[in-house]
Amino acid sequence: MFKTETYVKRREILKSQINSGIAIFIGNDESPMNYADNTYHFRQDSSFLYYFGLNTAGLTGIIDFDEGKDYIFGNDLTVEDFVWMGYLPTIKEQSKKVGVQNTGTIADLDKLIKDAQLISRQIHVLPQYRAENKYKLFNWLNINPNETHKTESVELIKAVVSQREIKSDEELSEIEKAVNTSVDMHVAAMQMVKPGMMESEIAAKMMEIAIRDGGNISFPIIATKNGQTLHNHYHGNKLKEGDMLLLDCGAETALGYAGDLSSTMPVSNSFTDRQKEIYNIVLASHNKSIDMLAPGVPFKEVYYESCRVIVEGMKELGLMKGNTEDAIQSGAHAMFFPCGLGHQMGLDVHDMENLGEVYVGYGGKPKSTQFGIKSLRLAKKLVPGLVLTIEPGIYFIPSLIDMWKAENKLTDFINYDKLKTYKDFGGIRNEEDFVITTDRYKLLGKPKPKTIEDVENQKN
Repeated sequence: MFKTETYVKRREILKSQINSGIAIFIGNDESPMNYADNTYHFRQDSSFLYYFGLNTAGLTGIIDFDEGKDYIFGNDLTVEDFVWMGYLPTIKEQSKKVGVQNTGTIADLDKLIKDAQLISRQIHVLPQYRAENKYKLFNWLNINPNETHKTESVELIKAVVSQREIKSDEELSEIEKAVNTSVDMHVAAMQMVKPGMMESEIAAKMMEIAIRDGGNISFPIIATKNGQTLHNHYHGNKLKEGDMLLLDCGAETALGYAGDLSSTMPVSNSFTDRQKEIYNIVLASHNKSIDMLAPGVPFKEVYYESCRVIVEGMKELGLMKGNTEDAIQSGAHAMFFPCGLGHQMGLDVHDMENLGEVYVGYGGKPKSTQFGIKSLRLAKKLVPGLVLTIEPGIYFIPSLIDMWKAENKLTDFINYDKLKTYKDFGGIRNEEDFVITTDRYKLLGKPKPKTIEDVENQKN
């Protein structure tokens, strides 16, 4: 964990933003896979980790904005627990490391919340994504688990977002550690991939490198020859000559900070000419987006510029036609680019996504409902200290091609006769991680091979 003062300061900043009441920060519990003692890899809730720093299951933090006090509640391990899990410091001992003096059991927590309700104190809660934590709110506050969204504190959400999205120097150092390990993962894949190999062999190597460096993967590994499926976690295909492997994976440090990179590489020693054409359009879109990064620039404008590069490139290949701006406004570009351009990153690989994209990525403004742009996770103006990814892509999705062609959709902009010859192409994307600085931006971590020449050179 960071030094004690870091967590004390974070909580003090939050206290200065909220006028009254108490805030409940529910830490995560162990989550069983198929029976109680066989659990998934434990991952602490990121907001709890940010303010209270303890990577222990079964804890809940309270910040009392009226009295200026902080609390951590949890039950100490019993002798039966020690046998299986080893000794763990008491809740009081752990809490001192993050500057919290007030501790108690879960029964004490129940009483504190009930006492607050009796005198009608305001109780702030964040959005919940785990069923067991929604059930806790039901027991404490009598909130229907299906309606917890109705009681979320917008005031607390906005305060947490404004604080967590600006990364400190010590956070940036952790993120760079994660990105450097992530680069090692991608370079290893470029060097080892070859015909006859299984996708699962690549995925296994990525996991090995992430764990070797003391952390874990920051999200389930995407290592697939079917890159047209954006979040493809199946690893059962054998790679052959002429295939491309789309790799989207990243490492997470022991403190929970994430890296997130994407690469597309040939399974053979080099890309085919057709693959190079599409790859270079994606790379041009990627580099143009990076060039636009600066404080005060709305990320939605960066997205639209990335779309323009893709549409112009597809027009040159005869896959699209017509006026570029009209094509983008109509959503025709989403045939090839149906997702967003990037997202914020930090303690979560999609930073604070559980708090709601409207607040995290849009500053409270509504999102578009148009196919393609509605998947844009970040649109608001960029500010110094914000960490984000840039990851444009081009995807040839057979079911989408067939659907739109059958509907005669956007025929003024899409050349379906030529497009059908690309139905077996797959997908390409390139992704890097950046922090916005006071003047422009900075690439986080060491550079990743991303030009055609650099990627192919890894294989030779």
